[in-house]
Amino acid sequence: MTLDKLPGRGMFDTLAEAARDLRPLDPLLSTTFLLEAGDAAFRVRIVDGQVASVERGPFVMPSAAFKLSAPAQDWAQFLQPVPPPGSHDLFALLRRGALRLDGDLHPFMSNLMYFKRLLASLRPEAAPE
Repeated sequence: MTLDKLPGRGMFDTLAEAARDLRPLDPLLSTTFLLEAGDAAFRVRIVDGQVASVERGPFVMPSAAFKLSAPAQDWAQFLQPVPPPGSHDLFALLRRGALRLDGDLHPFMSNLMYFKRLLASLRPEAAPE
């Protein structure tokens, strides 16, 4: 099995493209945060409200304001076109203990809707019924 086929690898690589049209309420939002899907790590840098870069780890002592970490299987459920109950929202993942939030919560909480929309932007479109 190649590195890219491991659970979580490549999961957030397209975040910059998916979030191109998203804007936070604070257009000056600049922060760096980590996303972890199992053993796979990604460092996301936001500059002036836009995703400037997504770097794939592993990292040695990464610098970031906060970290969102969950098993790759839980992120995979969250990223489904229509996620199941308990996986449909970041706080649903937090509530059931699948997601862990560490670090400085201020940039995350003060721009909560942006971060929710940012990660949900990776979901493929649901097929019309």
